[in-house]
Amino acid sequence: MYASKQPQPHYPPPPPATDPYYPLPPPTMGLPVPTSPGTFQIQTPAGGAWSTGLCGCCDDGANCCITCFCPCITFGQIAEIVDKGATSCGTSGALYALIMYVTCCQCLYSCFYRSKLRAQLGLTEEPCADCLVHCCCESCSLCQMYRELSRRGFDMSIGWHANMERQGQPATIPPPFQGMSR
Repeated sequence: MYASKQPQPHYPPPPPATDPYYPLPPPTMGLPVPTSPGTFQIQTPAGGAWSTGLCGCCDDGANCCITCFCPCITFGQIAEIVDKGATSCGTSGALYALIMYVTCCQCLYSCFYRSKLRAQLGLTEEPCADCLVHCCCESCSLCQMYRELSRRGFDMSIGWHANMERQGQPATIPPPFQGMSR
């Protein structure tokens, strides 16, 4: 009877012309560049496509094996880079392992980091929603995130601070926790 109208996808408008990072300068392989003293912004090429597919796990065989047998290691490495050194690889990996062994819902924790990585790098949410990707293909998703950061110039084995030193840029160190005294 009536033709149903397909909803059109909603894309956010481009940033205003006053934004100093729009249009983006030539790609810098996703490496952080200084935006002001002590802070960095990861610049990405336009388009927002992942550099590898979700099922390209065997592109990096060593990481594929580590992720299959001990995903907390891969997750810790990813989380340290995504958090820009605010949390260590060991802390994030241990929390992931604890959640995995106690609740078996580690996919919800890692889903948050996939969303955060996508926002930082301007990547598309594909092949489906982040939580579905992590709930159905946890190992594949962790491998894809690892490969994405590696292909953008990060050496995942040395962490955020060493990557910043390697680039000749001082790493931003989060301020120490100022606990309340009683």
